[in-house]
Amino acid sequence: MSEKTVYKRILLKLSGEALMGECDYGIDPQVISRVATEIVELLEMDVQVAVVIGGGNIFRGAGLAEGGIDRVTGDQMGMLATVINSLALQDALESQGANSRVMSAIQINEVCEDYIRRRAVRHLERGRVVVFAAGTGNPFFTTDSAASLRATEIDAELMLKATKVDGVYDADPMKNPDAKMYKQLSYDQVLRDDLQVMDATAIVMCRDNDIPLRVFNMFHAGDLKRIASGEDVGTLVSGNKS
Repeated sequence: MSEKTVYKRILLKLSGEALMGECDYGIDPQVISRVATEIVELLEMDVQVAVVIGGGNIFRGAGLAEGGIDRVTGDQMGMLATVINSLALQDALESQGANSRVMSAIQINEVCEDYIRRRAVRHLERGRVVVFAAGTGNPFFTTDSAASLRATEIDAELMLKATKVDGVYDADPMKNPDAKMYKQLSYDQVLRDDLQVMDATAIVMCRDNDIPLRVFNMFHAGDLKRIASGEDVGTLVSGNKS
């Protein structure tokens, strides 16, 4: 390895909204290019990287349901939105010389592979970035839950939740300048205090499978690399008491 790392395999969870950057809708090419650059830096450190992306920059199933669309149909539209984002990230990665595969939980063979766990692990072992699309393939489950599920299935050593803030706070830091950031939390405290790190299903899955979760600001350049090197960036959620 060219640089010292403490993780062999990680899963990165990106929100669709984060890909908008300064745009009101869709994908900001500069943002997705920068995300790809940071992922490539991890590959150069011999870290295996899997990614789950949300679709909120295009459609949100729950939001569509509130507007009167059938919830199952809305969630299926949201799954397709994640495929669009995943293909965009794949293109950004490949434009920087990285090998990448999009694997979908729903069959859409003309544009990407079906998700098969053993094949996904083989891709990772061969140095390819695997982008998991279409959530779990089922309605009523968020992409947070999909990220926890995939992290468990591929034996990821760490799950990363990329956000627009520096970590987990006791209040919304965008609204409350006195909000306190936690450096470390237990899964149970996140659930007990309803800290909105990820949905409860995702947190429970991480807890039950002992997968540490680190929440960090994706807009701080170099933080992914620092985390892979073992630096204490953002907020760590693990089985240890906070």
